[in-house]
Amino acid sequence: MLKGVNLSVYKGEVVVVIGPSGSGKSTFLRCLNRLTEPTKGDVFFEGVKITAPDVDMNVIRAEIGMVFQSFNLFLHLTAKKNIMLALTKVKGMEVEDAEKKSVEALERVGLADKADTYPGQLSGGQQQRVAIARAVAMNPKLIMFDEPTSALDPELIGEVLDVMKSLAKGGMTMIVVTHEMGFAREVADRVVFMDHGIVLEEGAPAEIFTSPAHERTKTFLARLLKE
Repeated sequence: MLKGVNLSVYKGEVVVVIGPSGSGKSTFLRCLNRLTEPTKGDVFFEGVKITAPDVDMNVIRAEIGMVFQSFNLFLHLTAKKNIMLALTKVKGMEVEDAEKKSVEALERVGLADKADTYPGQLSGGQQQRVAIARAVAMNPKLIMFDEPTSALDPELIGEVLDVMKSLAKGGMTMIVVTHEMGFAREVADRVVFMDHGIVLEEGAPAEIFTSPAHERTKTFLARLLKE
């Protein structure tokens, strides 16, 4: 349960959300695109109150990419066709245009050679990169990542983080829930620490990692960075 979260994310900003399991990080993301319905408060996206009852969330969600920890790919479709599906069904693209866009997105994540490969023939890291390509292909104004590397073997994490770093350098607005502190240090413009549904503190990575203000943040980071 979230309690009094008040947070703004600005265009081109990379905000990394950290905190212990069960602290409300994933719920926070899901409330932002109403996959979980907020019971109180409001969510605004580019000035539009998306918690209003008359808002078409399909239109809003087309502007907000979401990458989950479980890749959520259709196993019976190739990498290319997984990406094409949203482009044709949601964006209304012609098949030929969607195919071109899909290949471009796969190139961007280093998987152009896997366009006609099925998810079951890909490693976990490759599947997650396809999921990122699917989000990128929609030309979203924001991409949210919900622990995108937590389901991966350690040796596959780097390839996914490299793609995310590339997106950040390209100016993509990103909200990232992760336990990858190295990524947070290197890429985040702002780090947000949550616990028990509350934002306990936020600040630049240097501030949060070297001199956190809240005792709970200190304890969490000391334990995590020791592992």
